[in-house]
Amino acid sequence: MPCSLLCMTTHHPSFDYDAKGQQYARHRQTDPRIAAYVHAELKDSHTVLNIGAGAGSYEPEDKYVVAVEPSATMRAQRLQRGKVPAIIGNAGSLPFDDKSFDASMAIYTIHHWPDAAAGLREMRRVTKGPVLIYTSDPNALNDFWNVHYFPEVVAAEKRRYPTIDFITGTLGGRCEVQAIPVPLDCADGFQEAFYGRPEAFLSPDVRANQSAWGFVDAATVQRSVQHLADDLASGAWDAKYGHYRTLPQATFSIRLVIAYP
Repeated sequence: MPCSLLCMTTHHPSFDYDAKGQQYARHRQTDPRIAAYVHAELKDSHTVLNIGAGAGSYEPEDKYVVAVEPSATMRAQRLQRGKVPAIIGNAGSLPFDDKSFDASMAIYTIHHWPDAAAGLREMRRVTKGPVLIYTSDPNALNDFWNVHYFPEVVAAEKRRYPTIDFITGTLGGRCEVQAIPVPLDCADGFQEAFYGRPEAFLSPDVRANQSAWGFVDAATVQRSVQHLADDLASGAWDAKYGHYRTLPQATFSIRLVIAYP
């Protein structure tokens, strides 16, 4: 087994959404243009399992959705948004029979799983049709300009995200990988969503709803944010990256992996 596969079966700390996710639903919303890529792959499915479902972003409205979410804080936010209640559980041990669902999805959650291999195998076990994993390719994280301002944050992310080869190798079957473009006015608040709106990173509220910041110390956060603030004030950021402010969409590390049985 390649090293990349072995490494991702080990346990690692995850972000504490119960303690820090109270405002998640306000900052992390479904962007309809990104959702279109996900929903296109679910078009022939009637029942859909959503793992690490959070507050319910990207769940299709025209399907029978069963959600699994371990965080009480996130489950409560689902109800506030009118989503179906979530089952308390985690990816590594799903309480469903084999091939219970037409399709399953995991949206920007796999890097939080203590055992990614177990979670992927469980998704494949309970799913008759396509398994969708929306994630970041750790080998492409340096493509975004934030690596020049927040290198420790990006390094922490690289350690957390499984490689695309690991995901496809674990799921097996026929796999497709789509690079997902991010729109300039993206409604979802992940880091790449602000590629043309760098001032957003100066907001503690924005950073608090991007889990990567929780894996570096406060001094590093302050130093990184101050570096960006100084370059925005001086015009250095715009001199180098200002073209992103008007770029309608950009593609960095976001990938949609679709595994067919």
